[in-house]
Amino acid sequence: MSRPAQHGADRREGIPLGRISGIPVVLAWSWFIIAAFVVFVFGPQVAARFPDIGIGAYGVALAYALLLAASVLVHELAHALSARIFGWPTARIVLNLWGGHTQFENFNASPGRSLLVALAGPAANFVLALGGWVLLLLAEPSGVADLLINILVWANFLVAVFNVLPGLPLDGGRIVESAVWRATGSQEKGTVAAGWSGRVIAVALVAVVIGLPMINGGSPSLTTVLIAVVMGGFLWAGASGAIRNAQMRLRLPAISAGRLKQPAMSVIAGTTVRQTRRLLGDHPGMAIVLTGPAGQPEAVVDAGALLSVPESQAEATPANAVARALAPGAYVPEWAEGQELVQFLARLAGSEYAVIDRQGRVTGLLQQAVVVAAITGRPHPGLAN
Repeated sequence: MSRPAQHGADRREGIPLGRISGIPVVLAWSWFIIAAFVVFVFGPQVAARFPDIGIGAYGVALAYALLLAASVLVHELAHALSARIFGWPTARIVLNLWGGHTQFENFNASPGRSLLVALAGPAANFVLALGGWVLLLLAEPSGVADLLINILVWANFLVAVFNVLPGLPLDGGRIVESAVWRATGSQEKGTVAAGWSGRVIAVALVAVVIGLPMINGGSPSLTTVLIAVVMGGFLWAGASGAIRNAQMRLRLPAISAGRLKQPAMSVIAGTTVRQTRRLLGDHPGMAIVLTGPAGQPEAVVDAGALLSVPESQAEATPANAVARALAPGAYVPEWAEGQELVQFLARLAGSEYAVIDRQGRVTGLLQQAVVVAAITGRPHPGLAN
């Protein structure tokens, strides 16, 4: 039933290439950026080495870009197929500007399994590099064929080595994550540690690529500096994203509707402004929720609007006139917490919700912004320190 919608999403992200072992493969539009970069940077180098092929040098450079894409595809397939062994469903493989990534559906992992799935990708690249090296020894190719096979060997070898560096978002970051996960029992703490390791690698990469030639009395080329900065930025952003996501997951268990709610009391819809003012004066700081005949929350009284009604009209004006309506069904149990609370709110419309106890009585008012602030760790006026 959901396949047509997914197919449409694939087309928006890129070009669907079909399925391999039942796994959808998408060539993202951003891949054409790196392909163009490879063609225009390496085309002149190929032309200088093989002046007789003329414009065909750019075709050879394009073949280089396609070989890189094929190597990345093999890398991601290794992730996907090894994950399938453990029963992890794979949503799709996307080849993009940064190489590629494999999207998994929800699954339960363990430190050992997570590590094996992560390292399957670099292992596949090592195998490709070895296969290319054996082909060079046996076939002894020359000319363009020799160039492309050498590129295949070195590209896969470097991709494999680079990916086993111990920091997220690289596959080797799972080494750090799994070690800390096994030691602490918390995958999230492992992810934070691996993310910080990834940040160190990002800084070290830029420092080495730019600093080493300068130490030796030279200077790095503009192309080298550009590639180092872009790759370092990519690693830093990926590592930082992993840290933020893990920190949010660490905060989830402490988040509950009962803890985050603003205390509230309920009154029957139709109660006059004067009566509601009296209640608010007797219970300062409380939110007032209007309920229907069956006790279901319907609206929240706006305190500012309540106080602005002239005293001469307070007895004749119902509190409904100064209240904002709640979305249908916008109430949550006060014991809802963590992921359960987030999933519960995701199914509800609106941005504020009545909080009820086990007897169905209103005990509080929960603001979506307060929940988001608690998850992200950002300050919010309605969130107690």
